[in-house]
Amino acid sequence: MPSVLIPLAHGCEEMEAVIVMDILRRAGVDVVAASLTPGPVVCSRGTRLLADALLDEVLQQPFDMLVLPGGMPGSEHLKNDARIQTLLTHYAAEGRYIAAICAAPMALHAAGLLEGKRATSFPGVLDQLPGTHHYVEDAVVRDGNTVTSRGPGTAMSFALALVGLLCGEAKRQAVEEPLQRS
Repeated sequence: MPSVLIPLAHGCEEMEAVIVMDILRRAGVDVVAASLTPGPVVCSRGTRLLADALLDEVLQQPFDMLVLPGGMPGSEHLKNDARIQTLLTHYAAEGRYIAAICAAPMALHAAGLLEGKRATSFPGVLDQLPGTHHYVEDAVVRDGNTVTSRGPGTAMSFALALVGLLCGEAKRQAVEEPLQRS
């Protein structure tokens, strides 16, 4: 069974965190939501989430994918957290999947992981950051083992794309069908 680590920082976008966790779990993925700090995570709209673990407790676990939810100031917290930057660097070096949505691609940019890659983000985030990445306005952009997405409205498409990567297209379709998206 594939495994995914989703770090939760205060100020994260609740829709992006919860939709991704839910869709991945519907696909049978082992998801661990890990808070950067003890206690409930207060999201950008005031929703409180209880993480499965503290980030420090799961740093050494070999997850298949790292997914960063966006939102502000949650994305800033992820970008400025040395543990997250170290995880990003290790995952990239080992060829594991890295995914970020909304403003969270700024953490990938800070780690130098978007150089020469196609990527997207919430408007005004990546397109305002210097670098040699290629900003694209698609809902979900995959370049190698890196996946980025635009924001809360694209969270379900983002999560389903992650299911496709981890579990295959048939599983993605099986998860999507009962959601009644169309």
